[in-house]
Parts: sequence; C-alpha cells; structure tokens
Amino acid sequence: MANKTIKIGEYVIDERSDPYLIAEIGINHNGDLQIAKKLIDAAFATGWDCVKFQKREPELSVPEHQKTIPRQTPWGEITYLDYKKRIEFGKTEFDYIDQYCREKPLDWTASPWDIPSLEFLTQYDLPYIKIASATLTNTELLKKACQFGKTIVMSTGMSTWNEIDTSVEILEKYADGNYILMHTNSEYPTPYEDINLRMIGALKERYGCLVGYSGHEMDLEPTVLAVALGANIIERHVTLSHEMWGTDQKASLTVRAMGLLKGRIADIRKTMGTGEKILSEGEKIVREKLRGDK
Repeated sequence: MANKTIKIGEYVIDERSDPYLIAEIGINHNGDLQIAKKLIDAAFATGWDCVKFQKREPELSVPEHQKTIPRQTPWGEITYLDYKKRIEFGKTEFDYIDQYCREKPLDWTASPWDIPSLEFLTQYDLPYIKIASATLTNTELLKKACQFGKTIVMSTGMSTWNEIDTSVEILEKYADGNYILMHTNSEYPTPYEDINLRMIGALKERYGCLVGYSGHEMDLEPTVLAVALGANIIERHVTLSHEMWGTDQKASLTVRAMGLLKGRIADIRKTMGTGEKILSEGEKIVREKLRGDK
C-alpha cells in the first residue's frame, strides 16, 4: 500500500503540506555548465525546492531508428546520437552541481534513462529518484531504482492504465510503498485540451498514493489549478530564455515566470483553507452589523 506521508530529503509531503516544487533543468543547459549554474541560481532565488537534470548513456538510451537521423544544432548538422552525446553531463559537471547545490542549500536530482546512468547517480546523496515517462515500461530499471532505498517519483505520460498498473505493482513490491506518481502529458508544449488535470484525482483514487503534476504547457494557469486539485508535487521545465536552442525551451518557465508561479501557488493554497466552517474575523464584524449579534 502506498504511503500517505513521503519524505523527500528533509521535506515531508502529505495531503496538507505545500507542494514540493521541482525546477526541471533537464537538458535545457545544452551541455553548458554555466547555463546550468544560472538556472540553479534562479530556482534558489525564486524559492523552489529542487532542480532536476537528466542522465543517460546515449548509446543505450537513444532508440536505434533515431541514432543516425541528421539534426541541425548550434554545432552544425550532426546525427541525433552525436547531439545527445554533445549535451550530456558527466562526473565533472555533476560533481560541481552536487557541491554547488549543497552550498545554497537546494535539493537536486536527475532522471536516469538507463541502468548505468542510475548506478552513476547513486554516488550522490539524492533526495529521490525520478523515473521519466519514457522509461515507465522499463521494468528492469524500475526494479533496480527501488533497491537504493530512495523515494521514487514516477511520471505517467504516454502510458496506458495497464502500463501504469504494472509499474505500480513493482513499486508496491520493491519500493515498500515509498513512491509518488506524477500526472503529465508528454507533448511539448501540451495543448489545453490534452492536459486532463482530472487525472490527478483519478490516479489518487486508483492507487491510493500521493500524486504530483509535471506540466508542459506554455503558461501558468493549469499548474495553479493542479495545486487546487490536490497535486502534492509540481514539476516544470525552466529556461533562461524561450529563444534558446532546444526542444524543451518553448514549454519551459523563464526566471520571471518561476517567481510568478511560486507566488500564485502560495495564493491558491491560502484560498483553499482547511475545509472547516469557521467565521473569519471580518465576517464576525459583518455579522454583528447585519444581525445584531456576535
């Protein structure tokens, strides 16, 4: 049975807590550590809880039919495989990220796309392991991820109910219920009609677990509404500029938007209240004026 209280690092998540905010840097750094550093600074300055990257061995994670496809990049026309190799961070970069985030302090993690990448990441004391939608059906990776005693956060985009059922069975068996599911649509950017925020409640009802929202839309409102609908974690891609090169940049939040979203989430949390019928101090004044009693 899924745990109703989950700990990510020092952050305790339950149905009453403020959502844990993850700034998905992903590959928006384009292989440049200085861009990654600026995005880490932005996440910390705007009050987000965590930054997330991606880690892959391109030879293993890039599908065979995509490896030789030509791609126009800032480094000229190269194959898709060479492009993935070009932007991949290694130990030097992740050692720097680990130290830099600890000094702030700010949580950081990465989603491994293959088992060697997962094993690489376990050298760091990450607060949780993220399973991307693309690897939800990789049962070997999922079982291996459960062995390290970390909370598992798993996105459910591009997946059927049967596929999610199978993955959740693995999490129940091997992660001892220590997991959170993320509703998402894997289209970048996601059209409004495909966002389907009611899936947050559907996932909670089907699996009895905490559920977050990973948004790929171009604005803020769906993410704010996701919080109102009970999302326990929020994950959004972030960028320094929508004009930067890369497939994820357009569906990402700028630094200004990160601050705006943080504030709007705080506001919506205030409006939700406790669900208990309590007369506010302002109401008491109006009551005495209009009814003549206290």
